[in-house]
Amino acid sequence: MNQEIIEKVTNSCVTLFADKKNFNLPEEYHYAHLPLCAIDSVFSIGVKYEGVKNTISRFCDHFKIEKYSSSQELSTSDFLKLIEQYSIEELTENIFRNKQRTSTNNGILKSEAVILFLKVLQKFGVENLKDISKINDSARFETEIKRIPGQKSGISLKYFFMLAGSDELIKPDRMILRFLENVTGKHLNLDDCQIVLSSVTVEMRKVGFNLSPKKLDNLIWNYQRTLN
Repeated sequence: MNQEIIEKVTNSCVTLFADKKNFNLPEEYHYAHLPLCAIDSVFSIGVKYEGVKNTISRFCDHFKIEKYSSSQELSTSDFLKLIEQYSIEELTENIFRNKQRTSTNNGILKSEAVILFLKVLQKFGVENLKDISKINDSARFETEIKRIPGQKSGISLKYFFMLAGSDELIKPDRMILRFLENVTGKHLNLDDCQIVLSSVTVEMRKVGFNLSPKKLDNLIWNYQRTLN
């Protein structure tokens, strides 16, 4: 990666986030149940996040599920048992109350994509947050998730791993891409975004920032959102 790009982004982030040296991630990074990470990651693509939070709240209120703290972690199979009592239409209209599709061009309902995502997790034996290590660096798992309509880019998969606990990944969505393009004057691909933010995090730690790539991603995302 071009060192000049890393320096430009580092200098910009150090200036913009000077008061965020000990930044804490928001509550959605602390879900009590792994399936909520999947629901969030599927519904969050290409939309304003406030709508995603409302969608998850409606789902949890319907099933009386605590989002961020719970005496008992519900598994992937537990969620599927709850969901599969309903048709896709009922789930979409009455529970999620969100008719968004994974794509405007022949996309499936996001509620259906959630079910498919959860079934892949179940297939790989990923039932709870502690099971995430089973699919770290699993090419087979990644391939199956990317076969779900709307998941081909892998952006929501990266975000799923972030929500499930990975500190090193970022979600290279349009907010991150736009920020990096504004700072560097260059259009970076998704892999380059990961490399740049990982490198910038290392540089920022040298000057006192307690950051991970995940935290930096969130800071940039929230900053860029205020400009749109």
